[in-house]
Amino acid sequence: MTHRKYLGNPVGSVGQYVGVEMSLRARILAGDPDAFGQLFDDHARVVYNHAFRLVGNWSVAEDVMALTFLEAWRLRTTVELTGGSLLAWLLGIATNVSRNTRRAARRHSAALARMPLRDAVPDFADDLVGRIDDVARIAKVREALARLRKPEQDVFALCVWAGMDYAAAAQALGVPVGTVRSRLSRARSDAG
Repeated sequence: MTHRKYLGNPVGSVGQYVGVEMSLRARILAGDPDAFGQLFDDHARVVYNHAFRLVGNWSVAEDVMALTFLEAWRLRTTVELTGGSLLAWLLGIATNVSRNTRRAARRHSAALARMPLRDAVPDFADDLVGRIDDVARIAKVREALARLRKPEQDVFALCVWAGMDYAAAAQALGVPVGTVRSRLSRARSDAG
């Protein structure tokens, strides 16, 4: 592909072309996407490694590299036609992007530190295991309770499960306190 040197405004208007091969700089200045792709292919690895050394994290370095080339595309009209390698220009952009990325991370951390702490959320697994154990235990207790007569079941439920004393259980059932005592004693010996 023959590239022609662009004379005039590099972006946004039609200029004159002279039949001369354009340098990579001139092609980038003219907004040639293929030239920018070549710039990426030539320097992405170096920009990535530079970013990693600055930020110390491979994942963040990938973001810095991507942002560097995005910013380079945005700033392509600032490329001068003369000069050496474009790598220095890219590494300067990468340095600024890294600085901005670290600054944003510090601000984010500071903002999170200012937020009120949430109460720790209890692990539902412990509660679930407890409930499963409770279901197994209550099934055994209910099986033993089913072998008792109904009056003994009532006294057992009130005194043992509900924690009532003999007088309160007697009042709830409408029986004398002595009856509650004897039924509970019988329930303990029959169930046990």
